[in-house]
Formats: sequence, structure tokens, C-alpha cells
Amino acid sequence: MTGRAARFAGRAALVGLGALAAQAALRAARSAPGHDQLDRTNFHGRTVSLAGGPALAAAATATAALGAGSSRVAVAAVLAGGGSGAVGFYDDIVGARPDQKASKGFRGHVAALRAGKITSGMIKIVGVGAAAFGASVLVEADSPGPRSRAGRAINIVLGTGVIAGTANLLNLLDLRPGRALKAGGLLAAPLAAGGAAGLVAGPIGAAASLLPADLDEEIMLGDAGANSLGALIGLSAVTRMGIGGRAALFAAIAALTATSEKVSFTKVIAETPVLRELDALGRRTDHVPDGSSTDRPRFLG
Repeated sequence: MTGRAARFAGRAALVGLGALAAQAALRAARSAPGHDQLDRTNFHGRTVSLAGGPALAAAATATAALGAGSSRVAVAAVLAGGGSGAVGFYDDIVGARPDQKASKGFRGHVAALRAGKITSGMIKIVGVGAAAFGASVLVEADSPGPRSRAGRAINIVLGTGVIAGTANLLNLLDLRPGRALKAGGLLAAPLAAGGAAGLVAGPIGAAASLLPADLDEEIMLGDAGANSLGALIGLSAVTRMGIGGRAALFAAIAALTATSEKVSFTKVIAETPVLRELDALGRRTDHVPDGSSTDRPRFLG
């Protein structure tokens, strides 16, 4: 077997392992004691389970670590995927409490902090940022070649922004069944070739495995799944980019994030035929359309 064929076989094995791990993790989460506490009511009035989030985070993180090219990058994957998933899951659970619901969005969490209240959303923001920073430091330490101290510092800052920003961006898209997983797959696909492909092969398999249940409104990703998958995609991008690439990608992510504060992504998708068809592909239709063109949380309770 040639080197290229061996690499392809290894990545295919990681895709399959990611899919199997995600299904096993989902079964475990849905049968664990107190699993009913993960039930939420989505915007169609159906009961869905947040179990998809921790299942995706666990499977994607584990297989990304297995596919990493070095021990440092493997630890970076655990920090980025596992850390982002953990604080996201905390926000999924605690953020549903009545005293937490008043603070929404980055501005809401900052306003609450100024008033002396630490919200679960703020804990998630800080946690994702810290996980992204730790992962970026490890990636930089693993990078060969001479580089000035200032250059390394800039690389770490930009890497942190890309990892955390991608985690947040994917979470912003998790407003309709299957949307975040489809977006994650599209973002990860170009990264599935080249030296760092092992980082996303397992997560791609995990995401694809959970997509049917998400589209069928049996599960939802919540912050745990969307943040973890996004962080791992961002990490994979960072491992293959220098300062210029990271700066360009971070600028694009920042622009999209800023735009989301004023423009509804759901409305843009609904008004763009190609995006609308892709977004609806595979989604169940036996419901009364909500008629809304605004972004709303996927769960109400």
C-alpha cells in the first residue's frame, strides 16, 4: 500500500470510528440516569433531547485526538473540543433556568456582569476562550521553524480567535434542525485533505452519524455539540495556517459574528433559494410552519 493510500485508509477509519463513537455516546447519554432532564421543547413544539450535544462533543473530541499528528496537537484537540463542549453543556443546563433566561447574547451577558451577576453564558464565553487559548498555545509550541517572540504571540492570539470564533459561529447557526451539522460538514470538508486531515476526519464521521436524528428532531446539539464541533474545525484550520491565513480567517469570522447581531441568518437563508433548499434538505415536513423569519432559540423550556 502506498503512503497516500495508507493515509486515505487511516482517515476513512477515523470517519467510521467517529460515527460509531457518536452513536455509542448518544445511546449512553439517552439511557443515563436523569436523561429526561435533557429534554427540551423545540420551536415546532416537539420534545427533543440535548443528548446529541455531549454525544457529538465526546465522539468528535476523542477521534480528533486520535487523528492528531502529535501529542501536543492531541492535547489541543481535547482542550478545544472537550473544553468548549463542557462549558457549552453547562450553559445548556444552567442557562435554561428562569433566573438565567433574561440575559441573552454577548451584550446581555456583559450587562449582567456589570450588574454583578455571572451568567452561565458568560462562563461559557470565558471557558471557550480559555480552551481556545490553551489549544492555540499548544499548536504554536508544536510548530517547527524559527519565529520571533512577537510573531509567536500574534499567531497564538489569532489562533485563539479562530478557534473560539468558529465555535461561536457554528453555535449561532444551531437554530434549525440539521443546520449546524450541515454547516460544520461544509466547513470541515476542505480540511479533510492534507497533513491535518486526521483532526477533522473523526468529527466529520460523528457529525454525519448524528445528522439524521437531528433532522428528524429527535435530538439537538445545543451549545455543547455546536461549540465543540466548531472549535475542532477551527483548530484544524489553525494547524495549517500562518499569520496571514489566520488573520484573514479571523477577520471573516469576526465580520459574520458582528453581522449576526443585526441580521437574521435564518432570514437570509430563507430568502436565498440555494441556501434555503440546502437548509431544508432531509428535514421532516409533517409540521405547521412557524412562519417566522427571525432567529429564535431552538428550545423554549
